[in-house]
Amino acid sequence: MNDAFDLDLDGLAPADDASEEEMDRFWFSDLTALAQHHSTPNGSHSFVLAHDRSLTWGIPGSPQLVAITVARDLSQSTFTLETSHHATASFAQSWLVERGCPPERIALVGGDYVKPADDLTVQVEQQIRESGTRYKVLDTHTSDFNPSETWTLTRDSSAGQAPIRVFHEEWDHDAGTYSMREGAFADVGAARSWLDDRSGSLPEPPEYSDSNGAVVRARIARIALSRSAGASTTPKASVDTPRPAPTGPGQRPVQGRLL
Repeated sequence: MNDAFDLDLDGLAPADDASEEEMDRFWFSDLTALAQHHSTPNGSHSFVLAHDRSLTWGIPGSPQLVAITVARDLSQSTFTLETSHHATASFAQSWLVERGCPPERIALVGGDYVKPADDLTVQVEQQIRESGTRYKVLDTHTSDFNPSETWTLTRDSSAGQAPIRVFHEEWDHDAGTYSMREGAFADVGAARSWLDDRSGSLPEPPEYSDSNGAVVRARIARIALSRSAGASTTPKASVDTPRPAPTGPGQRPVQGRLL
């Protein structure tokens, strides 16, 4: 465990077998904290969004972001540890928020981070962060090069039509931006066919054009107004983390999230 990543577990023992197994799974020196929040008083809970550098050299397509929660029982000198891997930061943030982390405390903002390409990207990411248990993740894929993208295949429990949703994130490194889009499909087979063939544009969710479309457009308009006024749509994280060095020759760090 290095200075950039320290869960502060000295003198504490795992509270259960699951927490001990989680500790054994990671080489913490491979993790770089991107955002983290520690509750007060006494830092009894920690929430961390980190990049696992080891996965850039592991199984192709593996999700490289890990969300981590720690609950410390200082009276018993024990801790409980949970982790979850994700392809995109917004799904990792949603997992942490669902477990009690204030969303503004684990935002990825600042000069080193790639910026959203447009207001629709900001809206889709916000929708994911606030989704709770709405989306069941069925599969993910991360591509470091050509194309530089991730996708997350989900089932939307709130969708009346086309419940299989694909969240496609793509980076433009020359522009220093990334885009996120949501696509809707009738079934998993149709979604996988699109992911394999990329024939045509990503099918837009039906609610974008029905009565709920007004809600979507209103949210995007508010985001655009906020961005034009110079206000960040994603509040600043509580802990600023240094820009990590690339993990290999020519390799883009942290899935394109950093410039």
